[in-house]
Amino acid sequence: MRRHGEYKMPGGKLTVVDLAVEHGRLVGVVVSGDFFLEPDEALAAISAALEGQAADLDELQLTHLVERATPAHTRMFGVDAQAIARAVRRAIENGPSA
Repeated sequence: MRRHGEYKMPGGKLTVVDLAVEHGRLVGVVVSGDFFLEPDEALAAISAALEGQAADLDELQLTHLVERATPAHTRMFGVDAQAIARAVRRAIENGPSA
């Protein structure tokens, strides 16, 4: 079942994460929102890094994971690694959606 999480960082934009948890792992991770990343490929790199990760990672661990996955020289507008991590945790904690 899909799970959905959202987070709007203060002064920033809305971050949305949709995912499923299977056997304790994140699968089908999609990060989106009304923020901007340059280059565009950075978003795919972040989603790919989250794919397969343990669902019990805390926000700090997820933040570091997103930071490491973000290509060098990426510019983030309206979002940061912590906002993405927080949206991931919210998706996990929200449980399956109908």
